Amino acid sequence: MHALIVVAHHDPGSLTHSLAGQIAEGLVQTNPSHSFEIADLFTEGFDPRFTAADTAVHHRETAPPADVAAEQARVDRADALVLVYPVYWWSMPALMKGWIDRVFANGWAFDFSSDAKLVKKLHHLHVHLVGVGGADGETYERHGYAAAMKTQIDHGVFDYCGASVVTSELLLESETRAPAGHLNAARDLGRTLFTAQPCQHRA
Repeated sequence: MHALIVVAHHDPGSLTHSLAGQIAEGLVQTNPSHSFEIADLFTEGFDPRFTAADTAVHHRETAPPADVAAEQARVDRADALVLVYPVYWWSMPALMKGWIDRVFANGWAFDFSSDAKLVKKLHHLHVHLVGVGGADGETYERHGYAAAMKTQIDHGVFDYCGASVVTSELLLESETRAPAGHLNAARDLGRTLFTAQPCQHRA
């Protein structure tokens, strides 16, 4: 089994990167035959800007550009997709959002035609989401931020494409709590990456 772990953070010494490393470590501890690839979007210089070329891809007028095709191939090789990112303004960073905008394109992640028919194409893909937030859980619940993120990301992106969100976690108080608890949670996620049961999606 193979996991693609996608990270969006500029600092390789960040908690976000450390969490990705612990997920990978837990994965291979469980079964040394499992493999993983870490896609460090910042270091690799992925361009998140959605341009006219991407609009042409959306309208099925041209094939995806080389950088998008390469990312789609990475996802195609994976049995599990893991996104690890800091929470910026109650959502994911622009770098990761732009990766989704460009990579999860019409014709690859889904088929959408002018008669408004939708065909979801990523039913095989199991997704794990790990957001790293500075606020506490009570803040997320009081203002509805946690529910809003699930609506936007879990349902609005991945269910739209037919992918199963297996786990969706917010690791909170990241700037005030000792990191050990979050790192242990990430390692535990890696250990169960291919055994956890998918969450139930809304229709």
